Amino acid sequence: MSTAPMIDAQRLGLMLNELRLPTIKHIWGDFAAQADKEGWPASRFLAALAEHELAERDRRRIGRHLAEAHLPAGKTLDCFAFEAVPMISKAQVMALCAGDGWLDQGSNLILFGPPGGGKSHLAAAIGLALVEKGWRALFTRTSDLVQRLQVARRELTLESAIAKLDKYHLLILDDFAYVSRDQAETSVLFELISARYERRSLLITANQPFGEWNRVFPDPAMTLAAVDRLVHHATIFEMNVESYRRRTAQARRTGAGRPAAYTTPKVLETIRDNQDENEILASEKQNRH
Repeated sequence: MSTAPMIDAQRLGLMLNELRLPTIKHIWGDFAAQADKEGWPASRFLAALAEHELAERDRRRIGRHLAEAHLPAGKTLDCFAFEAVPMISKAQVMALCAGDGWLDQGSNLILFGPPGGGKSHLAAAIGLALVEKGWRALFTRTSDLVQRLQVARRELTLESAIAKLDKYHLLILDDFAYVSRDQAETSVLFELISARYERRSLLITANQPFGEWNRVFPDPAMTLAAVDRLVHHATIFEMNVESYRRRTAQARRTGAGRPAAYTTPKVLETIRDNQDENEILASEKQNRH
């Protein structure tokens, strides 16, 4: 390469750094060679560079949003057992994962059900799908977030702390009903709900139905007001199924050995002989007494 093109290439690198176009800086040489070889028009060359820059920016942005979302690992829609929760429509869940409409309107999603029914898994999977589509989400245990907000209140920064959560289109509050019945805790939780009402969305998982939320909010008026704000624009899933963890444990216990359907005649004969022997021993024992 002669001196002039080398100087131009160095200047271009500096300018691309200044313009914060790192992808174009790394690929423009190869694309320029291909464009010269194939006779691309200038518009095609520039469009190809811009397309790769935008794609890389999207990839980096999604990576940052996934890191900040704190989603539990391995909880995806692909590994969620929809067949075990027949009252949940997979088509409806997939529509929610698009995010369009309900997140723009600040609507909520509430998942009810006993422990181990898959609420946290489904909540995390929806959060992951939304982040991959460009939305921002934060997954947190409700009690952990409440403690952080309590600290902010003591430091007189509660309003600022709640405002910072506005950057998340979706706030996923896991184990909502496990917040202790304490006036200080529930008041900051109520302020969070009120601040996001019709502005930013909440996804809540809870073991207790609304009728038992007096365990969360000690003031009946606060309970009513919180529920009213949450359900005004909400989709509610009731996941009343047996615990997945319990089902798995039972399957492990009953899964050892061959099923009865595969028992051989010889094994059946041995079982009958043992039963007969046990009956004889029991009869002899009874006669002695």
